[in-house]
Amino acid sequence: MSSVGKIRRLLQILEYLQSGRRYHTGELSEFVGVSKRTIFRDLKVLQESGVQLLYDEAEQGYWIPPSTFLPPTDLTVNETLSLLLLGEKLGSSGVGLPFHAAARDASMKLLANLPPIMRNHLSDLSDHLQITLTPKHQFTNAQENYQLVLEAIQKRRKIRLKYDSLAEKAQISTLVSPYQVLFQNRSWYAIGRSSLHKEVRTFHVGRILEAALTDDTYEIPPRFTLKKYFGNAWRMIREEPEVEVVVRFKPLVARNVSEVLWHSSQQLEWNDDGSLNFHVQVAGIREISWWILGYGDQAEVLAPQSLRELILGHIDKMAATYRGSSHAAPENPIPGQSTAKSKPPTERDREHR
Repeated sequence: MSSVGKIRRLLQILEYLQSGRRYHTGELSEFVGVSKRTIFRDLKVLQESGVQLLYDEAEQGYWIPPSTFLPPTDLTVNETLSLLLLGEKLGSSGVGLPFHAAARDASMKLLANLPPIMRNHLSDLSDHLQITLTPKHQFTNAQENYQLVLEAIQKRRKIRLKYDSLAEKAQISTLVSPYQVLFQNRSWYAIGRSSLHKEVRTFHVGRILEAALTDDTYEIPPRFTLKKYFGNAWRMIREEPEVEVVVRFKPLVARNVSEVLWHSSQQLEWNDDGSLNFHVQVAGIREISWWILGYGDQAEVLAPQSLRELILGHIDKMAATYRGSSHAAPENPIPGQSTAKSKPPTERDREHR
C-alpha cells in the first residue's frame, strides 16, 4: 500500500482510539479493512511516534486518553491535517490568500505539535498535495488598509475613505460603515454603507487610496447578509431586472460546464446530440455575458434576447478591433510555413474542419 494510504489508515485508527471507547484489534481490522497483523504493526508505529497508546486488560482493547494527543488545540488528527495543508498553501507567499501569511505560520505550529514519525509522514504527504489558486490582485501597499477595515468592523467605527472608483471614473471621498470583508473574484472587498451614495456599496480594498478610522460609531443591521445583498447576481454585480438565462454549450465543453456549480439557481438539460442547455436565474446580464464570452463559439445564448444582443455587440466590437489592428502577422510564424497570405475560409472550408 502507498504511504498516503498508510497515513490515512493511521489517522482513522487514531480517530477511533481517541473516541473514549476501547477497541480490540479485530474491530480495528474490520473498520479499516486490513489484517490483524497489519493493525499490530500500525499500533507499534503509533507507539514509536510518541502517541500514548493504552491497553485495557478488562475490556481487552486499546485506547488513547483524549487529553494526551494534541492538547493545545483539541483537534482530531484529520482536522489537524486539513488545517496544516490549507494553512501552508493559503499562507504561501506569492500564491496564497493576500494578507494571510500567518496561516502558514499557524500550520507550522500545528505540525510542531505532532509526534516525530507522524510529523514526517504528514510533511511528506503535504509535499505531494497541491492547491492551485487562481491569479489574484497584488494589493501593493494595501495590507494596512485591509487591517484598518477589520479594526473598524471590530470596534464598530466608521472609516473615512479616499477611493479610486471605477464606477464614477474618479477619486471619491466617503464615510463608510463596513459590514463585511469578502475575498471573491481574486480580490478582497469591503462591503458597507457609504455616506456619499447613501446605500450599501462594495469597495475594492486594492483601490483604497487613503483610509482613516474615525470616532463615529455604527451598528450592522441585524438582517444584513451577503446573500441578501448580492441576491441572484451572477457574481457581485446585482442589476435589474432578474431574468432567466439559457445558454447552449456544445459537446466539446458541455461536460466541463456541467461538472461545476456555477450558481445556486442553475439547472441542466442535456440534449440528444451531447450539447447542454444551461438554465440560470440571474439579477443582471453584464457579469454572465463575460463568462459566456470566455467559451467562444462553444456557447450560444438562447434567452433572453437582450443578452443575445449584448453578446453580439461584444463580438462585433471584437471583430472590428481585430480587422482594424495595425499589428502585422509575422511572415514565418512557424519554421517551414509558407509565406503566402491566407484567404478567408469559405463555407466549404468550414464544413470540413
